Amino acid sequence: MAKILIITGDAAESLEVMYPYQRLLEEGYQVDIAAPSVKKLQFVVHDFTDGFDTYTEKLGYTWAADVAFADVNPDVAAAGGEFVDAAAVVDGQMVSARAWPDHPAWMREFIQIL
Repeated sequence: MAKILIITGDAAESLEVMYPYQRLLEEGYQVDIAAPSVKKLQFVVHDFTDGFDTYTEKLGYTWAADVAFADVNPDVAAAGGEFVDAAAVVDGQMVSARAWPDHPAWMREFIQIL
């Protein structure tokens, strides 16, 4: 079976990391978790709290990263993609960004495509 690399970091939603991780293990895949550094990651849980109009963020599971980004031959390249370290990257109709600080550049490109 193929090897699977889950790319994540601190404050990722617990279920968005742990469910795929465990489900892929059930199928017999070798699954590693890559993060900016090899350390114990702190995930979060988004849940509803009485009196709030939307969900809140609470501490979730912790899990050790298996490998640091710097030590990974990227799955992106293996899948035919290219990682671009920029605030907004446009590829056809897809616009991506690294994280919330990139929102202004990301949205500027996204709106241009719309």
